[in-house]
Amino acid sequence: MTYAIIDCVNEVFTVRAEGIQTIEAAKTQYHGRCQTLWNAADVKSAYVMIVDTQLDVVEGCKEYIHHDA
Repeated sequence: MTYAIIDCVNEVFTVRAEGIQTIEAAKTQYHGRCQTLWNAADVKSAYVMIVDTQLDVVEGCKEYIHHDA
């Protein structure tokens, strides 16, 4: 199984990484992306998730990030 990190930041979708071979590596990248977005002042809202090849969220790794205006 391979994994991808996708996000939607301020209503713009992006595949951040794809072809990740292990869930451990995917989780490391996922948590790093979440941390970056939580610390970004220009982010109003975002979702970050790990998906598999069927585009299913893996192990509940989907985070909603928001900053009040």
